[in-house]
Amino acid sequence: MGLYHPSKRPAFRNADTKKGEFIVSGTLFSFEEGEISLQNTAFDGGQLTGSFTVRGVAYQLAAEMNEGKLTGSVSSGNKRVTMVAKRIAEPAETYTPPNVAYILSDNDLIGFERNIDHAGLIERFNREGYTRGERIYNDGCINCHGNQEIEGSIPMAHKFWLQQFKAGYDPFSLYQTITKGHGSMPPQMTLTPQEKYDVISYIRENFIRETNHSQYFTVTPGYLAKLPAGTSKGPAVKPYHPWSAMDYGNFFINTYELADSATGPKRFHSPGRAPYADEDYRKNNFAYKGIAVRLDPGAGGVSAGKAWMIVDHDVMRVAGGWTGDGFIDWEGILLNDKHETYPRTIGQLHFETPVGPGWANPSTGSFEDPRFTARDGRQFGPLPKQWANYKGLYHHGNTVIIAYSVGRATLLEKPGLENANGQPVFTRTLTISPAQQVLKTRVARAGTQVAVTGKGASLKEENGYVVLHISGSVKTTVKLFIAKPGSENLADFVAHAPKPESLEKYTHGGKPHYPQTLHTTIARGNEEGLFAVDQLTPPYENPWKSRMKLSGIDFMKNPSVAVLCTTDGDVWKVTGLTNATGKLNWKRIASGLFQPLGIKVLNEKIYITCRDQLVLLRDLNGDGETDYYESFNHDHQVTDHFHEFAMGLQADKQGNLYYAKSGRHAREALTPQHGTLLKVSKDGAATQILATGFRAANGVCINPDGSFIVTDQQGYWNPMNRVNWVDGKQKFYGNMWGYNPPKDSTKAAMEQPLVWIDMEFDRSPSELLWVDSKKWGPLNGGLLSFSYGYGKVQLVLPEDVNGQKQGGVIDLPGVKFRTGVMRGRFNPADGQLYACGMSAWGTSQTIKGGDFYRLRYTGRPVPVPTRLSAEKDGVALTFATELAGQSTRNPAHFTVQSWDLKRSRKYGSDRYNTQTLTIADVRISRDKKTVKLMLPDIKPTDVMTIAYTVTDAKGHTFTGKVQNTIHTLRKTSNQLFAVANQ
Repeated sequence: MGLYHPSKRPAFRNADTKKGEFIVSGTLFSFEEGEISLQNTAFDGGQLTGSFTVRGVAYQLAAEMNEGKLTGSVSSGNKRVTMVAKRIAEPAETYTPPNVAYILSDNDLIGFERNIDHAGLIERFNREGYTRGERIYNDGCINCHGNQEIEGSIPMAHKFWLQQFKAGYDPFSLYQTITKGHGSMPPQMTLTPQEKYDVISYIRENFIRETNHSQYFTVTPGYLAKLPAGTSKGPAVKPYHPWSAMDYGNFFINTYELADSATGPKRFHSPGRAPYADEDYRKNNFAYKGIAVRLDPGAGGVSAGKAWMIVDHDVMRVAGGWTGDGFIDWEGILLNDKHETYPRTIGQLHFETPVGPGWANPSTGSFEDPRFTARDGRQFGPLPKQWANYKGLYHHGNTVIIAYSVGRATLLEKPGLENANGQPVFTRTLTISPAQQVLKTRVARAGTQVAVTGKGASLKEENGYVVLHISGSVKTTVKLFIAKPGSENLADFVAHAPKPESLEKYTHGGKPHYPQTLHTTIARGNEEGLFAVDQLTPPYENPWKSRMKLSGIDFMKNPSVAVLCTTDGDVWKVTGLTNATGKLNWKRIASGLFQPLGIKVLNEKIYITCRDQLVLLRDLNGDGETDYYESFNHDHQVTDHFHEFAMGLQADKQGNLYYAKSGRHAREALTPQHGTLLKVSKDGAATQILATGFRAANGVCINPDGSFIVTDQQGYWNPMNRVNWVDGKQKFYGNMWGYNPPKDSTKAAMEQPLVWIDMEFDRSPSELLWVDSKKWGPLNGGLLSFSYGYGKVQLVLPEDVNGQKQGGVIDLPGVKFRTGVMRGRFNPADGQLYACGMSAWGTSQTIKGGDFYRLRYTGRPVPVPTRLSAEKDGVALTFATELAGQSTRNPAHFTVQSWDLKRSRKYGSDRYNTQTLTIADVRISRDKKTVKLMLPDIKPTDVMTIAYTVTDAKGHTFTGKVQNTIHTLRKTSNQLFAVANQ
């Protein structure tokens, strides 16, 4: 049950003993599980029995108590865990904190600080508080203090992992320093007492315990007893819910399940061994491409509303409307960080329509669904364009207008809300061009109160639904009024309603929603290494509480201007990148999009890859902000699963667009687009599948020859992370849980990767990028791989052996980012690499939610090989500079290991056939730039690592490790070495 951590054993406090009745009460304190109260506990002859509850599960305790130590077991059902709990011994020497001159005195503090239960807060240090402390540290403290990998902005700020504490290292002394300030450390007045102890817990466990142990203070009962007495924990900690605190604007696109909180179905996810079985979701009301629109007035956008409507643009239906004190439950990997869930509406569902076509087929009048039917019986993807076709969304003030077509008619639709004697009435206003046929749309289930005004409109009940009929040869505007069953006086309310307004006035652009320009500065990086990393600080403090999880970047025609998207649906324009001032100006130019993970600028037009569509941003009135979110292409097939991200966006010279679509984690694919590389024609009219069999394809790179590189992540059927060279000829790349995989699950049936990447080198590769900059010296023309998993950049060393692509990777030294890295572009003006990143799903770099960087080559000698060649007698590594001949030829300066992988339905793979290869000789080329390791036992292998220590001609020592994959060995060629090694 994870209760008894080996390095953090729970402490037992005997609070009360009634010897006559042999009744004992007490508390266990566990770092992992927090405070645990013993219940129904009896003590008899040294034997202690009782029970307690953790996360709703009851456990039985049976133990022996001897000299303050408790040994025994804890059981629940058939599970039994050995336990040890003990009183913490007092130290032999008494600790005395130093006398400190703080910035503030006790009289300067807020009144509640004089009655804090410090002992109670300290003895309750636990994992939950540690996690809160990590967030607090990475949000604020790290800027000055840094960590082991990143230098803080203030050199004098204390390095917790290295230095001795001048103002005391016990928890209470640390609290005093945070509260009152000391030296250059200002008082942190905005933190509650609980938050201060949370960040102290994080500093102690993350920095001090492991690397600065002499400064780790052991908390004992004696220490706690001497702390100032108090009875309060101070003000309550405010919940940290940045996803619901953000202002997304008045619309927010996502996959939603519409459900009434009181009567809706319970959540269900299939248990068992992966691949998980398909759930029966045929009766669940999913809006897979749901445009959620806030209907009530007020600031804060959809997340702060009280009434909403959802339009599913896959099938052009109004899925339903609801009211409540909360928008949705925020369940989702890019919302509240939870896996295998989807957001669901919260509150009272007033009306809904079934999953399927919102409008009848204009040619036949039938609502029968013609779309692709998946294995689980559900239908996915958009309706045929000649039936109904989503055009885009106008955002004008607080009004949202949905533009689409049904048959030959074009429609504008405005969701709305009115009040009839305290009863909410949902409205749909539609401006419709002349229709060649009768148009029909389902409004709500039969029994719902519905009324309509406007020429050519009538209501009928058909097959259990209220259906709106529209006929007419001239343009018309009609308005629907919808109230839940049992509502009174709707007819009278509608009779006095004004004539419905034409919606065309909303299609020309309105006032900016986000007029503010936010200002930040560029923090230039240290230039002592191979690269300098400049921090292009995003506006973390912004009026909309955007988390700035940056997921894509591209440049406008003016190279000092870039556009960036975020996973939360924003698009930002930043100016001043190449100016000498070091100042940046940020403007939010779009919002409310569905998980943008790629951006591309073509002819000054901004295209965004979203999970539901490719969006083209249109500024209709020249004020710099998006007025119309044009749906450039919406061929996406979207299901409810959290994992099917749409990743990256690239364009070829003809203007065709490319992106990758991931599969379903731990599940078999449902739609043909799961796990694919996709091409969208330059006019947006058609989508083509170019490759299949990907699991989690994070981005696309277009190669100079027109082929592609697509990364993939370790997981089921992927024994290791892989970089794939893709020729675009609909080949299969290994994920047997992709759509329609080959029957043969062996390596022979799939395309082999360019290189397998072990977790040591990267836990999650993202997108690759070719270096196109003379400013990058010997690295110009090279290939870079961005690491989302470890926040670094690798140089890729590809080779082609008789048409077989293979190669290796090596870290660029001294490059470490505060987030995982997602995308990068070279600036055509300054020739440097601009990259953006974020922390969302699995990455080790969680210091910031998102960040923006510039990577500058400093001109120093490049200490890594720039080419690799695997030959039948050995491996050759080519460096950019001349190497010292004698020291380089020492075999002791190299280590070569290899191992194989096993591809299976299991998650990842162990190492098989691991061996260290004998280096028979080391040769150096005539130009002294290429070193060849002669390996008599070399053969094709999944993974090889080559560790080296070499010295260049100027005496610089280079140390590194290459990891490569060998599918086939090149014919031996030693012409470069013939003279040099005689």
